[in-house]
Amino acid sequence: MGIHRIGLVVPSSNVTVETEMPALLSRHPGAEFSFHSTRMRMHTVSPEGLAAMNAQRERCVLEIADAAPEVILYACLVAVMVGGPGEHHRVESAVAEQLATGGSQALVRSSAGALVEGLRALDAQRVALVTPYMRPLAEKVVAYLEAEGFTISDWRALEVADNTEVGCIPGEQVMAAARSLDLSEVDALVISCCVQMPSLPLVETAEREFGIPVLSAATAGAYSILRSLDLPVAVPGAGRLLRQDSAVTAS
Repeated sequence: MGIHRIGLVVPSSNVTVETEMPALLSRHPGAEFSFHSTRMRMHTVSPEGLAAMNAQRERCVLEIADAAPEVILYACLVAVMVGGPGEHHRVESAVAEQLATGGSQALVRSSAGALVEGLRALDAQRVALVTPYMRPLAEKVVAYLEAEGFTISDWRALEVADNTEVGCIPGEQVMAAARSLDLSEVDALVISCCVQMPSLPLVETAEREFGIPVLSAATAGAYSILRSLDLPVAVPGAGRLLRQDSAVTAS
């Protein structure tokens, strides 16, 4: 089996997804991956900043297609969710159509769609969230997930508007926000509802502490990539979502 080539479309100020995604998929027991990025200018996480960033999508898709990836992940969750219910379907379809016009058969996923996919894979109905966003944007994320059929039982917004600063939020602050949530009747915790807010070292620790499945935008993205490639979902040390097929690979 050759190396699976993964394309990432990321905000220009995002550095976390390009570290967490390779770190996750490098643990896969039966496949190798390479990662190739293209960037959309964005510094401030605001409705205006996100709209300006999304306007660069077609250029970025053309650029990443030149690398001939097998899968492309549109890696900005909130930029999709601000578009309203079902926007991840529209964005993924538009990108796939653009790629097909240029002769690319790359599969297309988005961080927004991957989070929905991951929560459904865990059979989660009642969900709690930690987000880095300003409250009005966090409310749009909550509304988006509720439109997908989930009940958001509790959530926190850390209210960091500068996307560079989001990438520097310490794990202790994220865990403190998670501990402040009412998790008594929750099926799953999204400990980082943002591909830029670092959380990979927290996922397993939080699962042990809270006793429920814990996922992040990054682990959900990795799950979606593996499923799209028909590869076993068996990544150690990254939460229950990425252990779905571990028994199969161990047998």
